[in-house]
Formats: sequence, structure tokens, C-alpha cells
Amino acid sequence: MIRLTWVQPEDLLVHELRQARLDGREPKAVEARWRAAGGPEAAERADARAPGFSRYLRLLAEDLLDELADLPGRFAEDEPTDLARLKSLCPDWPARRSPAAPHPRALEAAWLGRAAGRLLGRPVGQLGLDGIRALAEAAGNRPLTGYFTAKGVPAGLLAAHPWDRRSAATCLAENIDGMPEDADLDHLLLNLLLLRRHGRRFSTDDVARLWLDTLAPGRTRAAERLACRNLLCGVEPPHTARHRNPFREWTGALVRADVHGWTNPGDPAAAAEQAHRDAVLTHTANGVYAAMFTAAAIATAAPGTHDVHACLRAGRAVVPPRSRLAAAVDHAVALARRSEDFEDVVDDLHARYATTHHRAHAVPVTALVAAALTHADGDFSGSVCRAVSGGWATGAAGASAGGIAGLLAGAPGALPDRWRAPLKNRLASALAEFDGTGFDTLAHLTHLEATRS
Repeated sequence: MIRLTWVQPEDLLVHELRQARLDGREPKAVEARWRAAGGPEAAERADARAPGFSRYLRLLAEDLLDELADLPGRFAEDEPTDLARLKSLCPDWPARRSPAAPHPRALEAAWLGRAAGRLLGRPVGQLGLDGIRALAEAAGNRPLTGYFTAKGVPAGLLAAHPWDRRSAATCLAENIDGMPEDADLDHLLLNLLLLRRHGRRFSTDDVARLWLDTLAPGRTRAAERLACRNLLCGVEPPHTARHRNPFREWTGALVRADVHGWTNPGDPAAAAEQAHRDAVLTHTANGVYAAMFTAAAIATAAPGTHDVHACLRAGRAVVPPRSRLAAAVDHAVALARRSEDFEDVVDDLHARYATTHHRAHAVPVTALVAAALTHADGDFSGSVCRAVSGGWATGAAGASAGGIAGLLAGAPGALPDRWRAPLKNRLASALAEFDGTGFDTLAHLTHLEATRS
């Protein structure tokens, strides 16, 4: 029997129960029925469980997923996904502006920064905060200043806190040989393809068709895999984001948002709207806002005329003010401004979110990224190291912080050599036309889209 991660109804239900509680829906009755039938409790990860579920449990899980979707949520009025309603709630929504194209070297630094941040976070992506700190401490790398390494780390500690099994062979300092294939970066490359085919006026349907034509569903995860499943079952966007999709507020839309900021330089409103059209294929509410926040911040950074704090304010302006994401970002930024030690910031955020949110939920991860950029004042090394040292979705957080800080740095040479050199100006990709491409070439292609009328 083949059991696929992310799609089995009995696996999805336990994650939907958690998301229902976050949405202010009351799932106790549904949860009681699931427990009474012998259903398992929620897992931290969404891996497929061992075979042995009865057909009755699977059918029950499908019914309960639909029942949970019909429950009213407490935040519906303050957290719309529809763009017009969303904009009506944002009193400081930015005015549209004429684009101001970034220099290709700044875009190259952004690509490199995003890759380096992702590479830094990948080996510890499944570890808790204690494990990340222990491994860094053992290697003399706490607070973080460079890529993780196994050199000098006791075997017993590695057994207690194992590296991510898919990443250790390519992402530890002693093993890095160019940027290895990475699903998150592949989604940025897909967005470059999207813009080359359809321009900046693309529709959500255009995104869906490109995914069906180009993306192997088995290489997707979480909300992206479920959107592909929904498309193949005849569900149309934007319903693809909600139908039996408990991952709709995770980080999947956030990690593919950079291209929308890069290609709308100086125009955060256009960047946010473009990110919205992409995000609603797979995400709703705070999952969409995280992508819009990121795109608007990057668009503001692209011309090179604003500091990181102005960029974060621009991102915040496109997030509904009474949303959970807005509250999380505001709290994180204020905390970072008044705290001398960033570990104190991280401990506060974990005390606030760790017991209620999955490690890949967009609310705590976006808050962590905003705190890291604020505390480091936009410095590249400080930003990526703080973001990854905060735990949760370390690859997503490191990449998001690195993309913004790299763009603000303005040129590849402004990034320390210890981050750039191991990348060897080479990116592996599951997308054949991009496999082996240099970051300088990617910057050139991005610049063409940013300047295309």
C-alpha cells in the first residue's frame, strides 16, 4: 500500500483540528467523534502514518474535514482573503508608484542571500530550539556566525538531535558544493517562468496551469500538494486553497513571494497585489498576508533608497490591522527594538506561539523574520543567523531574511565570502531549464522582468 505524505484524510484531519482552533472555530465535538472512533492525535509533522487505518476511519476523516470547514470562524470579518475587502481594511494601503528598476547586482545579491539563508536553515529544519542551540554550541557556532557543521559535535548529541536527513549531505559547511536542489527556490524559478509567459498581469488560473504543466505533484509539499490534488479533482481556484487543506496558513506562499517584490521595484502595492494572485491558489488569510508582507517589503527595498525598517513598515501596511499576522509582526518588531539579546526575543516568541502553532505556520515564522531583520538592523549575516537561530521553519525564515537583507546590501560583494563562496554561483534545480544556472544569470532574467513594460 502506498501512503503519500500530506494527502491522506486521516493525516489531514489532525492538522485541521489545530487550524480550526487557531481560526476561532470550535472543533471539540468533531474532535470527540474522531477520538471515539480511534483516530490518532495530531503529529508535529505531516508524514504519512503507518498502514492500518480502516476504510471507516478514512471516510470519517473526509466527512469531518468537510464538517470543520462549515464551522464559523471568529476572525472572518478581520481576516478576509478577497483582495478588495482586504484593501478596504488597510488604512495605510500604499499608493501605486512608478517603478524604479533595481541594479542587476542588487538582484544577484538578493538571489544569493535567499539561497544562503535557505542553506543555513535546512540542516536543522526538523529540530526544536534546544537542539539547534545545542548543535551550534558544540561546534563553537553560538550565536550563529556561519553554516552548521558536524565537525567537533559529539556523536551522542547528533543522535539526540539529528540533522534533517535530506539536507545533511549537501547543506553542512563541509559538504556544500553549490546550491543543492531546493523546492522553495524552484517555486521562485516557476514564478520567473510565469512572468515570462504571462507578464505581471497573470491570473491565478495562469499560475494553476503552469503548475499542472511543469510541476511534479510528488515534489510539492503541504498546501502546494493539496492545491495540485484539488486541481486534478476539478476544484477551481481560489477554492483550491481551502478544500480539505489544513496547511492554508503555512509558509508556502511566503517563500515564493520574492519575485513579486523584485519585479515591482518601488511599488509595494503592485507587489502585494501580484503576490496575492499567486498566493490564493494555495493559501488563505494569514498565509496570503505573509506573502503580501514579504513582497511589499522587498519592492520597497529594491530601489536601494530605504532602510530595513521602512521596508518592514511598507510590508505591514498591506496586512489587515486586526489580523493575527499584524499583531504578531507588531509584537515581534517592538520586542526586537527593546531587547539586547536576540535569544530573549526568540524565547518570548516561542512562549507565545510554540504550543499552539505548527513550526511552519506563517504567523510565528513571519514574526520571527521581522524580529530578526529589526534586531540586526538589516545586516545580512546578523539577519540570517538570527532568523535561523529562532527555530521553527528555519529554511523558510533564513531564506526570507536573507532575500531582503541581501537586496539591501546592494551587491554580491557586500555579502561576506563565507556565505557566497560555497554556492559557487551554481544552482541545482528540478526544473531542467534552470538546472546549473548561475545566480548572475538569474539576476539578469529577473531584471528583464522588472523592466518589461
